[in-house]
Amino acid sequence: MICTFLSTVFSAFGQKSASGMYRAVLERQDGLPIVFNLDINRSNGTEVWTIQNATERIRVTDIRRVGDSTLVSMPLFESDFRLRQTADGGYTGVWIKGTTGQPMVMPVVIKPGAVRFNIQDTKPKANISGRWSVTFIRPNGTSRPAVAEFVQKGQQLTGTFITPSGDYRFLEGVVNGDSIQLSCFDGSHAYFIGARIGPDGNIYNGVFASSATWLEPWYATKNPNAKVDASLSAMQLRPGEEKIGFRFPDVDSQMVSLSDPRFAGKLVVIQIMGSWCPNCMDETAFLSDYYRKNKDRGIEMIALAYEYSTDFQRASKSLRKFQQRFNVQYPMLITGVTSADSLKTEKTLPQLTPIKAFPTTIFIGKDGKVKKIHGGFEGPGTGARYDLYKEEFEKTITSLLK
Repeated sequence: MICTFLSTVFSAFGQKSASGMYRAVLERQDGLPIVFNLDINRSNGTEVWTIQNATERIRVTDIRRVGDSTLVSMPLFESDFRLRQTADGGYTGVWIKGTTGQPMVMPVVIKPGAVRFNIQDTKPKANISGRWSVTFIRPNGTSRPAVAEFVQKGQQLTGTFITPSGDYRFLEGVVNGDSIQLSCFDGSHAYFIGARIGPDGNIYNGVFASSATWLEPWYATKNPNAKVDASLSAMQLRPGEEKIGFRFPDVDSQMVSLSDPRFAGKLVVIQIMGSWCPNCMDETAFLSDYYRKNKDRGIEMIALAYEYSTDFQRASKSLRKFQQRFNVQYPMLITGVTSADSLKTEKTLPQLTPIKAFPTTIFIGKDGKVKKIHGGFEGPGTGARYDLYKEEFEKTITSLLK
C-alpha cells in the first residue's frame, strides 16, 4: 500500500554517496522540530544507516537506489523515507508511515552534523534528574497521567515518559537555562518534547508533539514516589469466565487455536500486540529471547496481532518483519480486527473486558485457566524499571509452573 502511494509522491533526483554523522529533522507545520541523529556508513558497496536515540541504535540496511532517488525502509513498522541528495551532502524528502487510513507524510531534512539540539552558553537553571509526576492535557481538554524519569549530566538530558500503556522509549536532548528539549524517532514514535523549568523548580508550559499534527500541553512536579496507575491499563475476565478461546491464522495462513495439542498442559503466555506498536516491539524482543531460552520448561507463547488494516496480506507483511527481526519461534496470529475497532475485544476475546493497552500479556495456567493479566510494558528505555519488570515476569512464570 505504502509503496504504491509513494510512487505518486516522489520523483527522481541526483545522488552521491554519503557517509558520517547527520542530523535529521521531521518538519511539522507548527515548526516544532522532531530531531534525530543518524550515522551513515558506506563501505564495500554496502550502505548502513544507524539511527541514534540516547543509547539506542537502530540499524537500517534496506537502502535502495531507484533512478536518482534514495529509498530507505525501516526494519520494522510500515515506515519509509523517500529522499533526494542536496548540494551539502545531506538529503531532503519525505517520511511516510502507514496508518489506519491514508499514509501519513512528513517532510524531512537531513544535514551533515552530529548535534541534536544546540547547547547554548546558558547554565541549566536546575538539574531535573529523577522521577516526576506528569499530567498531559488531551486536545479535548481531559487529562492523562504519566511518570517521567530524567537523567541530566550538565546540559545533556536523557529519559523517558511512562504511561499506563507503556513508555516513550529513548528520549535525548538538552537543558539550556530554563528550557527543556527532547526528541526521539524509531520508525513509529516521532516525538518532540519541550518545556520550561519554573522558579519553584517544577516543570511548566510543556508541549508534546507527536508525528505530523498531534499536540498536547503538559506539566510536571518532582515526585520520587510517582507511580503509574496500573488500573488504567487493566483488563479482567468477565464475571463467570475462567478461560479464553480463539482460533486465528498465522502469517502463513495456518490456523492456530489455543485448544491445539501443542498447548495442552502447558503454561501459555498470550501477547496482545500490533506490528505498529513500538512498545510491542520491545516486548517481542524480550518474549522471543525468553521463549528460546525457556520453552523446554513447559512454556508456550502466542501473539495475537491487531493491525492497522483488516487486509491479511498487509498485516502479514508487517508482522513478518517482527518475526524475522527477533527470530520469533512462537505463533504470531492475525486476528483480522483492527486496533482501532471499538469492539475488537468482543470480536476476538469476548471472555475478557475491553483491551486498554498494547501490549497486554495474559498468563494461562497449565489447567487452561487465566491466572494473570498485565497491561502495558516498561521496556529498556526505562532502565531499572525494565529490570524490575523482567524479575516480576520470571516470578510469575516460576510460580505458575509449580
